[in-house]
Amino acid sequence: MTATRDALRSYLRGREALGVPEVFLSGASRDDVLDAVRGAASHVQDPAPAGTDVGRIAREGTREDILGISDMENLRRVAEACSRCGLHSTRTKVVFADGPAEAKVLCVGEAPGANEDRTGLPFVGRAGKLLDRLLLSVGFSRSEVFICNVLKCRPPGNRNPLPDEIEACSPIMLRQVELVRPAVIVALGTFAAQTLLGTRDSLRHLRGRTHLYEGYPLVVTYHPAALLRNAGWTRPSWRDLQLARRIVDGDHGGSTLGEQVEGEPATNPDNPGSPAGSQGRLTLGGRDG
Repeated sequence: MTATRDALRSYLRGREALGVPEVFLSGASRDDVLDAVRGAASHVQDPAPAGTDVGRIAREGTREDILGISDMENLRRVAEACSRCGLHSTRTKVVFADGPAEAKVLCVGEAPGANEDRTGLPFVGRAGKLLDRLLLSVGFSRSEVFICNVLKCRPPGNRNPLPDEIEACSPIMLRQVELVRPAVIVALGTFAAQTLLGTRDSLRHLRGRTHLYEGYPLVVTYHPAALLRNAGWTRPSWRDLQLARRIVDGDHGGSTLGEQVEGEPATNPDNPGSPAGSQGRLTLGGRDG
């Protein structure tokens, strides 16, 4: 019952965020629905507190074990002790997240780099400073944004994450999203966007419109490291963050733009050789992705 209720809540929040708050029910009046909701609420009890077996989950926990962790602190403890993939043997520090658990904006990147591996914090190098400035330019200070990566440990040499590493680590990121319950998610770069949305579409086709991840509005933009290599992509990134700002502010009038902006690359900036993907659809991602 709890899972069903959470799924329905997530779906309704997503529709509201996209500017479609109405839900039509046949065979029931407004008063009938309100009475049913009040009656159900009066019988809902909070789940009994239960201890989290941090050691076991960190060693051999399943996806369901991780998604069942009830609070951010225990999720952090599991991540910091995690040995569920080979990256635990090469990391210096686990890079869990930075920012408040009640944030309205949640940014997701790919994986920690050398600076992050050393400090245990995401986005602290040059790319992180640029991200801070971009966020501030649309009214978001870093202190009010929750920032994390799909992977919590640095791949050696900053290589691309392997499938088993993504499979092991992505449930932690998903649970972070569920616990924060942001007003909008910002996917930074191709890898984060494709992983969250379960698609192989290029960044060109994912940018400029609102997607849904577990019912949460999601905006795709360039990774800040890509902007350091090509400053011409900074203004398009700023426009992407303006879309995120409008979603937080409740203005969804510009949330379905799909056209390419003149002067922007037609290929994937993180992987220039990647082909273009499909267009004109709302992409969904989440627990089953």
